[in-house]
Amino acid sequence: MRSLTRVIASPLPAGSRLHERIAPSDFLDCFSVASKMPPRRAAEIIVDFPGWARALLRLRKILTSPFGLSADGPDASDKMGMFPVEVETSAELIAGFNDRHLDFRISVFSAEDRVSLATWVHPHNVGGRLYLAAIMPFHVLVARNALARVAGITDPAIR
Repeated sequence: MRSLTRVIASPLPAGSRLHERIAPSDFLDCFSVASKMPPRRAAEIIVDFPGWARALLRLRKILTSPFGLSADGPDASDKMGMFPVEVETSAELIAGFNDRHLDFRISVFSAEDRVSLATWVHPHNVGGRLYLAAIMPFHVLVARNALARVAGITDPAIR
């Protein structure tokens, strides 16, 4: 029963439109948590980063600005944090953008009393692969924390 209230690694939901993007060399991960929250509301919580994650983003901005990488994402009329919304249905919100080193999308998918957060990355070059490797430990912490906040989980071991 405890697994219903925990953030768990999970497969990308079958109905996700991210399936259309996946190529053999791409990165994809997905975590989920028990929640009936709709995708847009969950996405709003996900991108409302806690202080420690905002500090990591500021550090990322400092370290990557000499390489010309986007710090705030492209202009768009509908954004979740720095990520322009690309697709929105009653079950899924996909946001992200293409940058010099990689293409990046997140999917927030809500179905069957679960919210899933998937991250898809298509590196363009060695710089993209190095960047992905460098941020991976932080990515997992941020993603798991985001879903814990969606579910209202306050147990620090789960966050």
